[in-house]
Amino acid sequence: QVQLVESGGGLVQAGGSLRLSCVASGDIFNIHAMDWYRQAPGKQRELVAAISRTGTPTYADSVKGRFTISRDNAKNTSYLQMNSLKPEDTAVYYCNAYLSAITTGGARVLNNYWGQGTQVTVSS
Repeated sequence: QVQLVESGGGLVQAGGSLRLSCVASGDIFNIHAMDWYRQAPGKQRELVAAISRTGTPTYADSVKGRFTISRDNAKNTSYLQMNSLKPEDTAVYYCNAYLSAITTGGARVLNNYWGQGTQVTVSS
C-alpha cells in the first residue's frame, strides 16, 4: 500500500522555525511531484509549496521568502523548512504526492496520495 507520512509539526512561538518531513512508501514506480498543503479551521485547503522531480519549486505568495521546499528522490521524501513563522501559519499541513503506483498485477496507476496531516500551531 502506498502511504505518505508527515512529521515535524508542533507548537512554536512567532518567529520560530519548524521542519516538516513527508516520506512516501509502498510499491511506487515514480513520484512526479510532491506538494505541501495546509488547511485552517473554516478555510479551504490551500497549496503552500510544490516541487517537481527535477527540483523546481513554487510557493504561495504568503510564504515566499520564509518557507523552503526540497526533496530527496532516493528517499522518496520531501521537506518543508518553515522559518519566521507567524500565527496565521497555524493549520494542519498535508503532504500530497502525484505518483504512479504499481498494482499487484504489475500495472501502473497514476493518482494523488495524501498524508494524514500534521498540526502546526504558532502562538503570538
